[in-house]
Amino acid sequence: MHTVEPIRWTDAGVVLLDQRRLPLEVVYHTYSDYRELAQAIKDMVIRGAPAIGVAAAMGIALGVQHSQAKTLDELRAEFKTICETFAQTRPTAVDLFWAIERFERRFAELAVAAQGSAATGLQQIRDALVEEALKVHQERREADERIGRFGAALLPMHGRVMTQCNAGALATGGIGTALGVIRMAVESGHRLDVLVPETRPYLQGARLTAWELHQDGIPLTLITDNMVGHFLKTGGVRAVIVGADRIARNGDTANKIGTYGIAVLAREHDIPFYVAAPVSTFDLTIPSGDRIPIEERSEEEVTHLAGARIAPQVRAAHPAFDVTPARLITAIITERGVARPPFEPALAAWGAHKA
Repeated sequence: MHTVEPIRWTDAGVVLLDQRRLPLEVVYHTYSDYRELAQAIKDMVIRGAPAIGVAAAMGIALGVQHSQAKTLDELRAEFKTICETFAQTRPTAVDLFWAIERFERRFAELAVAAQGSAATGLQQIRDALVEEALKVHQERREADERIGRFGAALLPMHGRVMTQCNAGALATGGIGTALGVIRMAVESGHRLDVLVPETRPYLQGARLTAWELHQDGIPLTLITDNMVGHFLKTGGVRAVIVGADRIARNGDTANKIGTYGIAVLAREHDIPFYVAAPVSTFDLTIPSGDRIPIEERSEEEVTHLAGARIAPQVRAAHPAFDVTPARLITAIITERGVARPPFEPALAAWGAHKA
């Protein structure tokens, strides 16, 4: 199985594959300053909810590692600033806030142990947070593998499936969620062809998903977004599988803009619609998708393509995500199993034990 590595921790800093340059160039950047890494998340050098969570974890560890604080109080104040910086990057991806909250809890534990131990205690905090970031990354890899195994059993042994945006290795740091399911199915003998909508305006499908599948030798057909209905009606699609950026307590799911329309069309044509996501993507604090904040991105991402203007000087809207109601979702595939409607009991049980 081909492995794309979008993020890794090194002695020199956090290394990111610049996903804005794909598929034409494979370019890596090394970030030694947590503020630059936070900006890279905001600028979509790295994207995808689980990968954003990994990047935030590494970024917080990076900030603390390079802190010049001499006392625990100074480090605590700087840690708060670091966490606030990452919290302001991508509001919809709940894995970001899961990672921040996890590091806040870990820092509090370490701070208690470090009381009165001066410089030695501060270094122990720095080292422990690096270990925690590496643990988060490894957990994401393992979760992807389990999601892939559970999900592969739901896909047809042969035929066409559709995905949306990019929920592959680029989006998680492992083998991917939705694409991880497809990868594991193909590895176990399924003969699949993948329909990949381009995912305007940022073209994650055309630039990233098509690139990943092509690298793996998995057959695919790239289509424009306005071809989705036609292919769901006539193209022999036997399943749709997508990732998620946030899942509410009732199963309503936020994913890349365009997902809701695909779900509606899939229901119209009796095609199963699956969501693949780790439990870190659950947000049990909100009852439904109506409470999920939707990131509004730059109008220029709609009015321009590859830096060139493609529209007149008019207003443009760019909600980066939409919400698919739970009633349109056939199953939610997680590393702990497959949830089916009604989703709330399983989501509540699994989400109550997030790391």
